[in-house]
Amino acid sequence: MKEQSSVIDSTRPVLSTRAGLWWGLLGVAAFSFTLPFTRIAIGGLSPLFIGSGRAVVAALLAGIALAATRQSPPTKAQWGRLAVVAGGVVIGFPLLTSFAMTATPASHGAVVIGLLPAATAVAVVLRTRERPARSFWVFAILGAVAAVVFAALQNGGLGSLTGADLLLFGAVAAAAIGYAEGGLLARELGSWQTVSWALIVAAPLMTVLTVASAVQQPPTATPVQWLAFAYLAAVSMFLGFFAWYRGLAIGPMAQVSQIQLVQPVMSIAWAALLLHEPIGWATAVGGLAVIACAALAVRTRLIDRRRTNRSSTEEKES
Repeated sequence: MKEQSSVIDSTRPVLSTRAGLWWGLLGVAAFSFTLPFTRIAIGGLSPLFIGSGRAVVAALLAGIALAATRQSPPTKAQWGRLAVVAGGVVIGFPLLTSFAMTATPASHGAVVIGLLPAATAVAVVLRTRERPARSFWVFAILGAVAAVVFAALQNGGLGSLTGADLLLFGAVAAAAIGYAEGGLLARELGSWQTVSWALIVAAPLMTVLTVASAVQQPPTATPVQWLAFAYLAAVSMFLGFFAWYRGLAIGPMAQVSQIQLVQPVMSIAWAALLLHEPIGWATAVGGLAVIACAALAVRTRLIDRRRTNRSSTEEKES
């Protein structure tokens, strides 16, 4: 990673930080449909076909985009890092969540997915030089707790861990690693180029899995289920990452990642509208708590960054 990377650049204008937040929010909005649409697609498609097939379709779109714009191939070192991104967000997260959705409602899936912002922040800190203020971590942890409690109340409580819960925990870990590494690569390769190359890396494996799943359990989906699959392939697996990695690239990544705290709120709202899953007053209160914690975490990081920039400027002037 180049030393002039914005990971350690403290002179970026506040406008860039706000732009990162807006791009991140757009990506989260796109991702918030993933669990409900996966539940819809599961009705006529196997979880293995959904998890792998969506990556194959997205890889075709990525190949067309890369060829049309004549993108230069990544370096040898970048190919290795792209493999990490592919393992996390192209292979791990889609497959694990697809299998989890066969045994649990979309709203319950949001319980564990609510941990993703905190997990991503940890991955960012371990991978980069970003060091959020202590108050940032307090609000981030509170936000993660609020997200879990909110989704748990909506679903009647977590109870004992099930196989689906373990799959979702694995999906969170995989996505957090992929998000952190992908955010760094987006600063070097570009946002849409990063996810596109990651899809190309995973394409051979995912193609084999798609063919095997289609042979083992031929698709019997309705038009609505195919439309849900199309969204998962074109948006959740491809276009959504354009915005998400763009936001992470602008950064700060640990801060932008907290926008994901609103994803459980959105996901359960879509589950209610599309799947008719019930939402009570506890869900509304929990949703407000999640959004409030996300806002406090983001604002704390903004203030901390401004103070750091101001102090650096004063030291240079003196």
